[in-house]
Formats: sequence, C-alpha cells, structure tokens
Amino acid sequence: MLKRSVDVVLAGFLFAVTLPVLAIAAIVIKLDSEGPVIFHQARMGRGFRRFQLLKLRTMRFCGEGSAYTLGADSRITRVGRWLRWLKFDELPQLWNVLRGDMSIVGPRPVIPELTMEFRWEYERLLQVRPGLTDPATIKYCREAELLALIPEPLRYFKTVVTPDKLHISLDYLAKATVWSDFGVMVATALALYPANWRPRLRRPFRAGMGKSVKSVKGNSVGYIEIASDRVA
Repeated sequence: MLKRSVDVVLAGFLFAVTLPVLAIAAIVIKLDSEGPVIFHQARMGRGFRRFQLLKLRTMRFCGEGSAYTLGADSRITRVGRWLRWLKFDELPQLWNVLRGDMSIVGPRPVIPELTMEFRWEYERLLQVRPGLTDPATIKYCREAELLALIPEPLRYFKTVVTPDKLHISLDYLAKATVWSDFGVMVATALALYPANWRPRLRRPFRAGMGKSVKSVKGNSVGYIEIASDRVA
C-alpha cells in the first residue's frame, strides 16, 4: 500500500513537471516524421496481465519490422535517436504508473513473447508490477550501444543480456524495501546524467561471442561488463 502511494505521488509530480518537455517533444516528432506522437506496444504486466505500454514514438511509422529494437536500428528517426539517448521517450510511462499498470521501481516490462521464453523467471518477477527502473535497468542503461557492438545482437540479447537482467531483478526483488527503492531512484538519476551529450554508436564488435565486452561505457556510474554468452 505504501509503495503504491509513493508511486502515485511521485509519478503525478514528475508527469506535471515534464509536461512542457512532452509538449516540445510532440512538436519535434511531428515535424521530423509522419505518424502518431505516442507509440503503444503490448507488454506483460503483473500476474501476466497484458497492458499497453506508452512511449514517445522514436521510429518511422511503417508497421513492419522486428518487435525488438537492437543496436543501431535503421527505423529510428533523427529526433528519435536523441529522445532515446536522453530517455525522454520513456516519460509517457508515468501515465502507466498512474493507471496502475506499472510501478516506479520494478522489473522492466517486456513483450509477451519474451515472458514465454523465460516463463519460470517471469512467473516470479510478475508477482509485482513491472517498473520504470530497477538495478538491471541501471546496469543496461546504454544497452543499445552495447548491442551495436555485437555481430548477432538478438542472440546476444537472449543468451547474455536477458538472463543477466533476470538474475539481477530477481535478486533485487527478494530483498526490496521502500528505502532500497529510493536508492534505485537516486542511482537511476545519476546513471541518466550523460557524460557525452551526443548520441553515437561505435564500430561493431568483432571479437568472439564468448569474450568479455569491456569497452562500452554504460553511464556515468561505471562500465558494462559481460563475461560469457552462456545462460546461467
């Protein structure tokens, strides 16, 4: 009950504060490319109840392509690249929090197909509302840059990134408190503070899939490091 109250108060405050940002973003999205301002996508929520996750549209509205956005996706617009880098595209999810679909802190909601592939883990994670952020989200704050270095990003995402995220989220869920949630919020704010304000992707990673990736600076907190592509 306390967690939900904190969610409503904080999401309401942030939504009101960021309304000018959302208004400006809506204008530049419409000027940059055709299509709606808001993007809807089905995600799996608490108790495996589907809901429509809201985002600012960052891709060309063509109705085609993979449900996954991995690395330097050619569908991303010029404005969309900046919105993703600054994480402004996630702001409409504050409305999802107010509606009760999501929480401020919790495991990130994913597409239904992914929850079926990792059913055992999500049966535990989806006992709570998915959230805007959690420790796994912080570690993979710059996930797109990481995947842009990998020759097989979808395989790497499913065999390395997703299992690692699930392990982190499950570990956090087992000991989460209101105070630890507050710590995650502060850590998220620090992680989103960009060391370099220009969004750019480096050359593709050429090494073998089983080698460590230590060259991607995930955020101002530290480095993303993956030791192996095996499922733990």
